[in-house]
Amino acid sequence: MNPGGYPSFGILAVDDEPAWLRSLRVALGRAGIDNFVQCQDSREVPGLLATQPVGLVLLDLNMPHLSGEELLARIAADHPEVAVIVISGMNQVETAVRCVKLGAFDYLVKTAEEDRLVSGVTRAIRMLELQRENREMASRVLFATVEHPEAFAAIATRDRAMLAIFSYVEAVAGSPQPLLIEGESGVGKELVARAAHELGGRRGPLVAVNVAGLDDSVFADTLFGHARGAFTGADQPRRGMVEEAAGGTLFLDEIGDLSIASQVKLLRLLQEGEYFALGSDRPKRLQARVIVATHHDLAARQTAGTFRRDLYFRLCTHQIHVPPLRERKGDIAVLLEHFLEQAARSLGKRKPTAPKELPTLLGTYAFPGNVRELKSMVFDAVTVHKERILSMETFVKAIERAGGSVTPYSAATGDNPFVGVEYLPSIHDAVELLVQEALGRAGGNQTIAARLLGVTQSALSKRLKAARGTPFS
Repeated sequence: MNPGGYPSFGILAVDDEPAWLRSLRVALGRAGIDNFVQCQDSREVPGLLATQPVGLVLLDLNMPHLSGEELLARIAADHPEVAVIVISGMNQVETAVRCVKLGAFDYLVKTAEEDRLVSGVTRAIRMLELQRENREMASRVLFATVEHPEAFAAIATRDRAMLAIFSYVEAVAGSPQPLLIEGESGVGKELVARAAHELGGRRGPLVAVNVAGLDDSVFADTLFGHARGAFTGADQPRRGMVEEAAGGTLFLDEIGDLSIASQVKLLRLLQEGEYFALGSDRPKRLQARVIVATHHDLAARQTAGTFRRDLYFRLCTHQIHVPPLRERKGDIAVLLEHFLEQAARSLGKRKPTAPKELPTLLGTYAFPGNVRELKSMVFDAVTVHKERILSMETFVKAIERAGGSVTPYSAATGDNPFVGVEYLPSIHDAVELLVQEALGRAGGNQTIAARLLGVTQSALSKRLKAARGTPFS
């Protein structure tokens, strides 16, 4: 067995003809299927199945000692989780039907074209992988566990939705099928992709390519490479990113911005599992897991006709939506501490102490730039800070520059919120409602609520102490 090979489970080929076994190994190897072991004596198979992590058996029928049909029946009875493909020299319908009734997944003929044999084995591998993924995901949904939190160390969170994503990523990390990661810019899609790569246990590297802005020719050259002389200036051959990612993961960021022509090329790569370098007529096999990410809504795009429907459904076998920071504000305090440590370490400073009101202040802001925007704010604040306690003013100014709502509403520049309201509240009631809303947004913090209202903290405090009073002047 090859523990780091593909698929994750072993493929056992049983045949008394060594030449056939060698040719089968070579044919499957060309398709990237290399977790392969062979056996010439059918009597050894029960012992191998009892001790080796075999998921698929390729079985000849005509063998001495223990016939293929006898062995098929024993495997079906003792190891029902193992799929069996009968590969026989006889093209007989009756035999094929009998084998399927005994539990065979498929019946293939040795004299068939190599591509048909390989596609039959590939089909069985995918079926087994989907079965394993479904069992794994059902278990994780039931128990909501994250078994390898160290893989997500770069993502600071306590949010239940994010932890559910971690559990899902663990379940599909070993799958060869594409993984689609959707979410607004700055939510950390690449960090999720890196965690999926690490958990997948692949020997090769993670190769990340941002495809936004690449025209069709540059996209093809970037992914597939080129042969010498493929175009003017191609003096030397160049490996593409697909080949660089062999044995690992190819991460394509901003996939929603691909042109239709480039989408066709990507679809062909995923469907056929092979590609051609520019200027070459020799096919190469895709030997990397593909993960894609986008800030666009691909479902809406394929409905609108700007993203190919067949490619969309090919990509969304496994799909994740990373929520924006405004939907997980409980993470703000966790992320604040995380980035304060990062900033202090990278800038060679002692980690400053954040004011206890700062997470509440940040919670009043929508963060259109998500986690990336918060990180930038923290690094900027740590860069300019001089005291032990971090200043809140740097954050207030950053939010105001971004058009946030820390500053009070201005009637001179904003729309009148009372336009269209059928019954106007009294001034007293309007003030009471404003105070309640500001305190709610500020989490009960009077300092921040006063900022939102455009009054001093002492004025707000007096207002709250008065059972009945006059509006602010």
